[in-house]
Formats: sequence, C-alpha cells, structure tokens
Amino acid sequence: MAFHRAFTFGTAVSAALLFAGVAAMAQPVAPGPAGAAFYTPPQPLPKGPRGSVIWTRSFDGTMALPSAARTELVLYRSTDAQGRIVPVTGTVSIPKGDAPKGGWPVITWAHGTTGLAPACAPSLDDANGPEHPYIVIIRTLLDGFVAKGYAVAASDYQGLGVAGFQPFLQGVPTGRNTLDMLRAARGIEPKIGKRYAVMGHSQGGHVDLFAAAQGPAYVPEFKLLGNVAFAPGSQIAGRLAAVMKSDKVELSLPYVLYVLQSYATNHPAIDLKRILTPQAIAQLPVLMDGCMTKALTVGYWSTAIAKDQFVAKPDLAAFLRVAAQNEPGALRIAAPTMVVQGKADVTVFPKDTDTTVRALCAKGNAIDYMPVAGADHNGSMKLGAQAARDFIDARFAAKKATSNCKALPKAGE
Repeated sequence: MAFHRAFTFGTAVSAALLFAGVAAMAQPVAPGPAGAAFYTPPQPLPKGPRGSVIWTRSFDGTMALPSAARTELVLYRSTDAQGRIVPVTGTVSIPKGDAPKGGWPVITWAHGTTGLAPACAPSLDDANGPEHPYIVIIRTLLDGFVAKGYAVAASDYQGLGVAGFQPFLQGVPTGRNTLDMLRAARGIEPKIGKRYAVMGHSQGGHVDLFAAAQGPAYVPEFKLLGNVAFAPGSQIAGRLAAVMKSDKVELSLPYVLYVLQSYATNHPAIDLKRILTPQAIAQLPVLMDGCMTKALTVGYWSTAIAKDQFVAKPDLAAFLRVAAQNEPGALRIAAPTMVVQGKADVTVFPKDTDTTVRALCAKGNAIDYMPVAGADHNGSMKLGAQAARDFIDARFAAKKATSNCKALPKAGE
C-alpha cells in the first residue's frame, strides 16, 4: 500500500524462543519503527521459528485496552496454508498488578471480518478508521477480560496490516496465526502463562473453532482450557447457493466474493472466470479499495443484483471441495466450547449456526450453545459478554463444563 515505506532491519533478532519445559525467558527483540513503517517487514525476513517476535513497540491505537497495564504492537512469524513462514502483526495487552503463580491466564482473540485490504487490520484502527465502530465493540469486550486479569493476544491475520494475501475463511492458516500469537505474546512478556482460551467473532468465530481444534498439536507447550465462538461463520456452500439465486441486493454478496477470491488465490483448480461474469470480475478490485463497511454501502457491490454476477452454469466443483474442508462443524475440539448466536443476526444466519452446532455435537464435542434473543450480529458480543466471561472463568477455575448437546436450543426459529 502507498503508506508503507522501506525500513532497514538493523538489530539481530533471537533465532529461537524457549517454550516448553522451563519457565519462559525473555528473548531480545528489536524495537519496531514508528508509524506505518512498522507494517513493512525487513527484507529478507530474518530467520526464526513460528511464533517468534520480529519487532515490537508500545501501542496506543483502538486495540490498546484501557484496563491494561500496557499494550504492545508486535510483528511476529506465523505460517501460511503451505506451512511457509509469513510476517503477521497483532497486539498484546498485559493486565495490571502482579502475575499469579503460573503466569497470567491468556486469551488469544480472533476478530471478525473487517475487509481484505491491509489497511483493514484492527491494529491500524483509530478514531477515523474505516471499521472503527466495530473495533470499539471488540475493545469493550476484551477490556472486560484484561480488567479481570487476563492477558489478551490479538492477531490481525496474514494479509492484514502487512501487505499480502489474506486467507479469508480458511481455517487452518488463520487458526495458526491466532495460535502463534500465544508464542509471540510470551516472547514479549514471559509472565504470561501457558494456560489459554480462544475466543472470536464472526469470521473470527470460524477462526476460533479451527484454532481450538489445532491448538493441542500446534502449540503443545500451551494448555487449551476452552473456547468461545460468537456468531461463527459457516455453511459456506449454502450461502453461495442462496446468493446465486437472489434477484436482490444482498448483504451477503461481498462476503461471498471475499471467500471466492480467497479460495481461488491458493487453490488453482478454482477458476473465477467459470463462476463470475466478466463484469463481476472487473469489479473485484473494488473490494480492495476500502474495507467491509465501504463494500456494503458504497460503489458497485452495494447496488449489484446478486444473481447477475454469476455465469449461467458455474463450475463450482473445486470451490465446493475447499468449502467443505473449511466447515467448522466437521472439527473435533478437545476443550469445552461455547457458541453464542444472536437470534436477530442477519449477517451470520441463526439457522446456519444451529446447523453447525448440531454437527459439532454429532462429532462428540462438548458444546454449550447460547442463542441470544434480540441480539444482532455484533450484539452477540455485547449481550453475550458476561456469559462468555463466566464460561472462561469457570474453565480457568477447573470447574466441570456443561453441554446442552442432548437438548439443543435453536437460534433460528
């Protein structure tokens, strides 16, 4: 992006962090540059293991949690869908006071859809940011946790903040980004402990479920105690099918196009020219001009009739295979899981979350499903915040988790 500028990396970064078996030792990390240059990684990227810190600096943007003793902005190493090291940004908020025995309990947070462009990263948000109202809701939710003594690690995900490809609704790489934040957080503050919970909303609810499923094997030195998914994205194929039939302007259309572009980027068998019309393909770059709110309210995609964007007989075979691989209902999650879904949500449909929760239960997962009357998409975080805190508190207090899989409520009536 235009605001990025070159920065010469002059300070050596430790080649490895010590994680398992001994108390974490602080590793020397380089101070990051001021301003937008923070988001331009050094070239070539210094070698180091996933989860290790490239550089960091004090942070005061919207994602700086008010109740924290401090929040740090971090550039760290994660891995993409092919297992290659990629630079990712995020924030780490440290509670006030003294760390308890075993270190601060930690939550790794997964944010919802903000957009595809690098400028849509939550860590870049300020009072004039394109997704500021949404980021403020996230800050309020997370601040309630840091005020109770939880450290909070929040990834921007690959491709947000640092320019590049964002694997939107691809559970494996975004889940890895979220889990590698745990190691980055301890690299910055070794008083953060190894017991953790995962939490996320919308796109991040999808990320949350994949991160929780991967966590025990991917970051084995940490202990996953539970996870909370607010309005998790799911039923990808069904959403595409509905949009393709609609003769209206659909709120879902930009989200569907985000997914199509994401999957086609690293799955060559998906040919967008055999799915979308030439006009639709010509307008795809518009989705990178601004963030989610702009895509929904301004320009071509805010007025486009959904079904008119697709060719008469689209070739969806490859897309459907990838979509099936990214359905969270097929996951096996070792830790207790809470799913919170607003009944008035028109972004993530309540009936879709009902379907996903039934699938998770059928897989043998321990699910506490909580539909919330009167809650819209963001309202699940607002009205479900206390229940989420109680659930996570109980997991860290080693209380027995409950599941309502045998008598599931419904969010979609």
